[in-house]
Amino acid sequence: MSADILIDVQHLYRYYGGVCAVNDVSFSVRRGEVLGILGPNGAGKTSTMQMISGTLAPSAGGITVGGIDILESPKAAKANLGYLPEHPPLYRDMRVDEYLLYCARLHRIHRHQCDAVLAKTKSRCALGDAGQRLIGNLSKGYQQRVGIAQAILHAPAVVILDEPTIGLDPIQIREIRDLIGELRGDHSVILSTHILPEVQAVCDRVLIIHQGRLVLNDSVERLTHQQSVTGLRIALRQPPDVAQLQAIAGVEQVERLDSNRFLLHHPPDRNPADGVVDLAVERRWGLFELVPETRSLEETFVQLTAGERLAGGEQEAFP
Repeated sequence: MSADILIDVQHLYRYYGGVCAVNDVSFSVRRGEVLGILGPNGAGKTSTMQMISGTLAPSAGGITVGGIDILESPKAAKANLGYLPEHPPLYRDMRVDEYLLYCARLHRIHRHQCDAVLAKTKSRCALGDAGQRLIGNLSKGYQQRVGIAQAILHAPAVVILDEPTIGLDPIQIREIRDLIGELRGDHSVILSTHILPEVQAVCDRVLIIHQGRLVLNDSVERLTHQQSVTGLRIALRQPPDVAQLQAIAGVEQVERLDSNRFLLHHPPDRNPADGVVDLAVERRWGLFELVPETRSLEETFVQLTAGERLAGGEQEAFP
């Protein structure tokens, strides 16, 4: 296995009774990569995250962290992990400094290094002025920052963040995105979120899990390329007959949106924009809008996860 692969998951299964919540999931995460994991509620996404973090045993399959099998050597493997679950493991009656010091000692950080480690971690998570405050008195956004701080203070090789921006305001969300970008330098980051623009903003690759199965494993760059122009939306003050638009080179189909607007469908490698502009000027159509139509990550997600109702008409919920 390559030394650059920090997480390797092979043929992972998880059963709850007779129900298979995670079904033959395999993927790997390289050093410096930010991996986004998406899935509708009940798809088995959280179970997958818990198995990777070592808090839930798989029914079958293998997981290695930094080349160490998490089942054979759990302590050594987990030493390379930082984990923020969906509900941060905070002690509300402890002060921030007290709690982070406690976490540092759990991670066996030497006593003489604790002050420097805490100062650096609080600075990265914008907690510099919150050290003496009770965690229970902090806003939800600040509590989330404390949860992230405990996940990264021991500088793990892999950081797993489950819904890290829940409850944060737009400024805090941007700060967490910047922090994730900083972590990617020497670490791998696994990010679970329902905010699709967040995945496109910070992730290198995306997995989509549906009904326990891995239905997409691709780079954000390739998805963005695949979501390139699929149509051209135009608006004309003096619109011609549809047949004239249909005759433009590259146009496969013309869809009338209203009296002045049309959607021109075309293959990805034959964009008719130049031909539309030239004819609009020549024939005085009065072109005042020309917008490429793209397929969003949200549309890809909906397409891959559509029809998640079970045959009996009820939705089975998994962790």
